[in-house]
Amino acid sequence: MLTWLQRDSLAFPPLDKALREPNGLLAAGGDLSPERLVQAYRHGCFPWFQDGQPILWWSPDPRTVLLPSQLHVSRSLRKCLRQQRFSVTFDHAFDRVIQACAAPRDYADGTWITTPMQAAYIELHRQGIAHSVEVWLNDELVGGLYGLAMGRLFFGESMFSRADNASKVGFVTLVRHLERWGFVLIDCQMPTEHLHSLGAHAISRRAFADYLQNNLDQPSSADWRN
Repeated sequence: MLTWLQRDSLAFPPLDKALREPNGLLAAGGDLSPERLVQAYRHGCFPWFQDGQPILWWSPDPRTVLLPSQLHVSRSLRKCLRQQRFSVTFDHAFDRVIQACAAPRDYADGTWITTPMQAAYIELHRQGIAHSVEVWLNDELVGGLYGLAMGRLFFGESMFSRADNASKVGFVTLVRHLERWGFVLIDCQMPTEHLHSLGAHAISRRAFADYLQNNLDQPSSADWRN
């Protein structure tokens, strides 16, 4: 049964209840405060909704994830990386990355990255929880992605690309850094061909819950200043 959250409550349904919800929609309501967002991710939930809807909190089963050690880099992508056509930075332009991710797409009607959603994640970035990857061609921002780093887990949110392979170069660079920093899993949330081509795969919600329990409070050697 769908749970409605009160604005002044930070409580999410317990994890054992989430494991019994088959369609992934776990809760509705609440707000996008930093405290609630952090608690949501700790419970395996993320917000995903359109303008005019209440805030909807999702915990899909199965869950699409990528293990850093299982990153797949195609021959053509390896060639692109060797050419060093792009430069990649972290946390240099978070606001611009999330705005670009929110821009209209040819294949989508509207965006779920609403103005309040952008403001919420920008605040998480100010608190050192949300991070961005920027891909540059000369001085032009042509790709990137953003997400949350908590413990040894990275929760990917969205990516964009304005040049061939730009988002893939940014993602591969991020994954390689995360592996060196001791991260064990990247949450990709929902399946796409783009992510599957890079090595993402589905795991059960119960298996994802085990990753949360075992890694959210573990230290990493992450250094986002580059």
